[in-house]
Amino acid sequence: MQALLDAIAAMPLPTDARRIFHGRGGRFPGCEQWTLDAYPPVFVLTSFLPAGDETEAQLAAIGAALAQRWEALAPGQPLNWVFQCRNEALRTQGRTETRLMAGSVPDPHVVTEHGAQFKVHVLRGQNHGLFLDMAAGRRWVHDYAAARRADRYGLKVLNLFAYTCAFSVVALQAGAKQVVNVDMSHGAIAIGQQNHQLNGIATGAAFLPHDIFSSWGKINRSGPYGLVIVDPPSYQKGSFVATKDYARLMRRLLDLLAPGGHALLCLNAPELGLAFLQDQMRELAPELRFVERVANPPVFADVDEGRALKVLVYQAPELPGQGG
Repeated sequence: MQALLDAIAAMPLPTDARRIFHGRGGRFPGCEQWTLDAYPPVFVLTSFLPAGDETEAQLAAIGAALAQRWEALAPGQPLNWVFQCRNEALRTQGRTETRLMAGSVPDPHVVTEHGAQFKVHVLRGQNHGLFLDMAAGRRWVHDYAAARRADRYGLKVLNLFAYTCAFSVVALQAGAKQVVNVDMSHGAIAIGQQNHQLNGIATGAAFLPHDIFSSWGKINRSGPYGLVIVDPPSYQKGSFVATKDYARLMRRLLDLLAPGGHALLCLNAPELGLAFLQDQMRELAPELRFVERVANPPVFADVDEGRALKVLVYQAPELPGQGG
């Protein structure tokens, strides 16, 4: 646990939402169970192992380290932190154990990332409203949209498995003309609409609270798209299982993309490596050219990058004479 305590002792004052410590990457032996995130003004400590006899002592040591560092960073300000246990037994039941350890959590709780604002909820559920490991993916989308803001017809984006629509917010902030957000969760889409309102975005976003696989007619009518973002859950019973359903999306990409358009394919499944996406793309969408893998934020470094979050960029063929 010493590596976690060392990270706390050295952390700067967090302003944006970010990960502080990533034991899950296996780079700190003995700390594989721990992650520490900042959703200012709240810290969220997560354990991926069942609570044992030693857990309370560990939590006391971590709490003391947080208190000491917080007093140095923000003298006189209250320390707010939450502990969540996500062991395998709880995860398979879709449950977590969450405790407020000190201070309080704002309601509503709004965090920032590169100037954008997002609503989060750290006291319930496994997903807090903003996936911190996708920060580099959001920056890529922002830069992609910014580079095309002067295009003749404007950039049109399809955001599949939109969740709380963070990709949509950053794309529209950067100058995209339109983003179509699709997610079967009405609750997530409602938060996505609030995220647009938080950022003063009143036009350009469409919200479809539908099952993607039964909504291709509506999705196609708004296309073709200069950018298609695919960021599904790796496994969500009854809605999406990557090993069988990702292929169904890949077969659609060429029809969804405008000539020269790009697809951003995301997968956060440690058991499925790069080859899972790349081999299927070569087979099912051979017309699309692999461009790059977007590097994850350095704090998420893994001893095996094949297990880490995969964010791959592909490009559809240009029209003849359109340029390379």
